[in-house]
Amino acid sequence: MKIILSGGGTLGPVVPLLAVVEAYKAKHPETQFIWVGTKNGPEKEVVEEAGLPFFIIGAGKWRRYFSFWNVVDIFRLVIGIFQSLLLLWQEKPDLLISSGGFVSVPLHWAGALLGIPAWVHQQDVRVGLANRLMFPFARKITTALRDTAAALPERRTEWIGNPSRDLSIGDTVETRLIASVQARKHFSIPESAPVIFALGGGTGSASINKIILEAVSHWPKQWHIIHLVGKERPKELMERAANTFPNYHVYTFFTHEMKAAYAIADVVVARAGFGTLTELAALSKPAVILPMFGTHQEENAKLFARHGGIIMLEKGTNSGLKLAQIVKELIDIPEKRQELGKKLHALLPRAKSERLTAIIDELTV
Repeated sequence: MKIILSGGGTLGPVVPLLAVVEAYKAKHPETQFIWVGTKNGPEKEVVEEAGLPFFIIGAGKWRRYFSFWNVVDIFRLVIGIFQSLLLLWQEKPDLLISSGGFVSVPLHWAGALLGIPAWVHQQDVRVGLANRLMFPFARKITTALRDTAAALPERRTEWIGNPSRDLSIGDTVETRLIASVQARKHFSIPESAPVIFALGGGTGSASINKIILEAVSHWPKQWHIIHLVGKERPKELMERAANTFPNYHVYTFFTHEMKAAYAIADVVVARAGFGTLTELAALSKPAVILPMFGTHQEENAKLFARHGGIIMLEKGTNSGLKLAQIVKELIDIPEKRQELGKKLHALLPRAKSERLTAIIDELTV
């Protein structure tokens, strides 16, 4: 059997689908998975690291404001449909799966023309335009959140939670201890030192980079900060800060290292992308979230903050000093960290591997 996954531009649509691959291959290792993504997005490296062939098709993006590029992107969409038809004719997949991203739209439209079944997974609180354009052609729609499912076509929609890669570091105290020691050795961090892990998604976040740089000087010198700045962000300021603060570790991109960073993080500072929130929930990690305001991320963050699963930095109060104070309180009060992690874990359950496998089997009978 052959399945085509799609999504890109950011790592948001990528993380849950890699979890689907992980779950299905555990039961059906002979299954072939192919990825269709964007030319310049961060997903290519992550997908190829997972061992999946990667194909690129043209894809437009519809902006909800007047722009000349909307006209240009109509032509890109048409080109993407023809490229998709050719790819589907060559590969002859049994199923298409997407969790968002405009690169998926022409592929799923072409798949509908050819009668190929499709599954679309909805992560965010707000349903994005790309998914809205694919829903009419999907035989199966799944959601990460129960409330989202209630607003979608009842007969085709199911709430399953969000798929998440297995980023755990072991099932026993002994295996977790060994993994933690190895992770600290990898990042050159002493055993007893508190660790802050800051990340801004696949392309990085200028806002998080700035606020972390402001916060570093307010934190105790014995703390260690792992800062994932993103490939597309200038690194000179961060590198200069690393020279000033020896326990400040700067990286541009992680693949397999992500598990190690999560393993030893006492507190995580991140955006409100649903893939990141899902991984934090699966690992019960306490998180301070700085969303992209005015986007679906703000709605994601407000939902989980309202239920006590994260601490959200409000717009206008997101200074480095404020972040430093919040994180210091979390480090000083382990019980508060544990409570945050437990609540987030309960709010965003991880999709069961058995159900992910069953959905594929149902659609490919």
